[in-house]
Amino acid sequence: MRYRFISDLHLDETRPDLCQGFFSYLARIQKDTDRLYILGDLFEAWVGDDDLTDFNQSVIDQLKNLTDSGVSLFLMHGNRDFLLLDDFAKATGGALISDPFVLETQSTKILLSHGDSFCTDDVEYQAFKANIRKEESIQFLLSLPLSERKKMAKQLREDGKKATANKSLEIMDVNQQAIVDAFFAHQTPLMIHGHTHRPNIHTHTINTIDHFRYVLGDWHEVGYEIVLESDTINLITFRLEDQHVTERQSHRRQ
Repeated sequence: MRYRFISDLHLDETRPDLCQGFFSYLARIQKDTDRLYILGDLFEAWVGDDDLTDFNQSVIDQLKNLTDSGVSLFLMHGNRDFLLLDDFAKATGGALISDPFVLETQSTKILLSHGDSFCTDDVEYQAFKANIRKEESIQFLLSLPLSERKKMAKQLREDGKKATANKSLEIMDVNQQAIVDAFFAHQTPLMIHGHTHRPNIHTHTINTIDHFRYVLGDWHEVGYEIVLESDTINLITFRLEDQHVTERQSHRRQ
């Protein structure tokens, strides 16, 4: 079985190069992939499954081509696309998964997350997330006209950029105790997440036992993926333009 994990693509119609790079990626992985997990922020903003612009429909169509080829697709919410719901998943042939989600393979268990829930030092963001993700908040947002939701999403992005500019890098990164707590709570030796845009492989030694955290990067001129096959995990960087691999961090599980 070959599992692939990506996150933080932030697809947007103002970035056709990014979108084309994603489509090229989907075409490339069709023949040698069993499962693709998208761990949040597939879109720069998703305001509801009824927002079927030509651009959004093109993404849906390409993902449906992938699942029609036999690849299983799993979708997780990010902080930018938490209004992505069942209609989108059904249209793509994929399935929504919770955050966090424990993936059980034949040889191990892996904790999957978008990653924002581990950034507990960002108290302001965590309070906003707790409120906006309430079921009543989501239902209220979806009851608004599509045009109003788009205006709100634009304003939230602008407000977010201003807020981020005034926060330290440490505040916007994961809290180490939150990571340790997650490993304990889910009893997994491995974790994969995105959100922080800081691709790397981290070792956390907990009670003398090494636990490994794999962090995905965000897509711009290059894309990032994690590939799990047998007992080897690779964090791969590749150019979107030609899909050429430029860096590979390999880690063999003990």
